[in-house]
Parts: sequence; structure tokens; C-alpha cells
Amino acid sequence: MTILKKIAEAKRQEVDVRKRLTPVSQLRDQGGFYRPVISMVKAIETRGEAAVIAEFKRKSPSKGVINDQLAVEEVVQGYSHAGAVGLSVLTDEQFFGGSLDDLARARRVTPLPLLRKDFILDEYQLAEARAYGADVVLIIAAMVRPADAVTLALQARQLNLEVLMEVHHERELESHYQVPFDLIGVNNRDLNSFAVSLEVSERLAASLPAGRPWISESGLSNPQDVAKLYASGYRGFLMGESFMKAPDPAAAARLFIQQLESRPA
Repeated sequence: MTILKKIAEAKRQEVDVRKRLTPVSQLRDQGGFYRPVISMVKAIETRGEAAVIAEFKRKSPSKGVINDQLAVEEVVQGYSHAGAVGLSVLTDEQFFGGSLDDLARARRVTPLPLLRKDFILDEYQLAEARAYGADVVLIIAAMVRPADAVTLALQARQLNLEVLMEVHHERELESHYQVPFDLIGVNNRDLNSFAVSLEVSERLAASLPAGRPWISESGLSNPQDVAKLYASGYRGFLMGESFMKAPDPAAAARLFIQQLESRPA
């Protein structure tokens, strides 16, 4: 069984349990469910080259524990002050050590748009995202069949959530071209082998649709990489591990963003 299939199986079981414990009607009763959504698209479009989406991530299947010593509020506030254009919060517990509580705690301390980073397979998870403070949800093409991805994206829009669709290969662009997404992300990490190569973003730039922001994800560690991808058409850069492995993630993010902003035009 591949890691993606293992994750999907575990996620479906987890969601089934949560549905029984907290029905959608209870989620809709939470105060944050009708909060005005903050647009990640607009934030990226108005920022320019230094549009970094900074991620809070404790661990990953490929790296193990990255940083589990810091409170989400401390990191998120630090990212906000460092100049991040938006934030990503891992909410998967089994494989990434996150939780919906992390998302809610992040929402309380930042005015920036928030991405719920998880393996979204069920419409119930969209209601959770809305209730706990997300503005954007992730749909991973490698995990969701095209017809199901369309259904999820349309339901997300009904909830006023923006959709970041993630791809890793041209065939995923071809199979999921009908998905009504707001942002498209290219994951430089193969989710089965965990191999990382920025060449993935460079190669797919020739095939990505115009009119919506392109986001490069994973493997970004220096301003030169970001500048090169910006020149290729990418407008957002999702970074987590390179910041979270530092003793002070916010300081690492601040330095990186300052280096981007100080590059010659």
C-alpha cells in the first residue's frame, strides 16, 4: 500500500468518527462559521515577489519531528509580523501532528488568510474548515478523483472558501482541468517517494492555466529559487520546513522575506 493510500484510508476512518461526534449542524453553530472570509488570492495578487505563505508544521512522514516545541500562536504571530502574505496550518494529527484546534488558535491571533492544510476527501471537512477559521482549503489531485474534486470545490465555494488545487504532474492537470479552483499549487515533493525537485515547478510552468495565481510548494530554501520561479510565473511560495526547523521560525521567515524584498528589481 502506498503512503497516499494509507493516508486516505486513515483519513476516511477519522472523518467518519468526527461526523458522529460533531454533526455539521453543530459546526454551523460555531461563531466562526459565518465569519467573513479573507482572500488568499487578493493577498497574493497585491504583494509582488515576496508573497510567502508560511506554514506551521510539527512533523511529516518523510522528516519525522521537525519542531514540536513551539506554540502555534507564537509561530503564527511571528510569521504575521515577519511579512508573510498568508499562513498554512497542518490539521492532520496522525501523520503531521496537527489539529483543528491549531487552526482555531491561529485564527484568533492573525488577520492573514489561513489555509487548512490537510487531506480533504469529504464535504464534512469543508464545514470543519469554515467553522475553525480557514479561508482556503487544499484539494490534492493525486488523492481525489476528478469528479469528486469538482464536487468538493463547488461545495467549498458554497461556503465562501477558496480552493487551492495541488498537482505534481502534467497528467493531474489534464485529469482535473474541470475543477473550479482559485489557486493552483505545484508540489515539488512526490507524495509517494517524498523526492523533492524544484524542476517540477519549472517544468509545469509551461502547462499551468493563466488567470489564477500559481503557488510553488515544498523544497524552497533560498531567495534565488523563489526569484527564478517568480520569473517563470509563480506568484505564491508555500514554505514550512525551512522555517520550522529553525530555532525561531518567525526570525527565519523575516530574514528570508527581507532578502526577497531587497533583491534588485
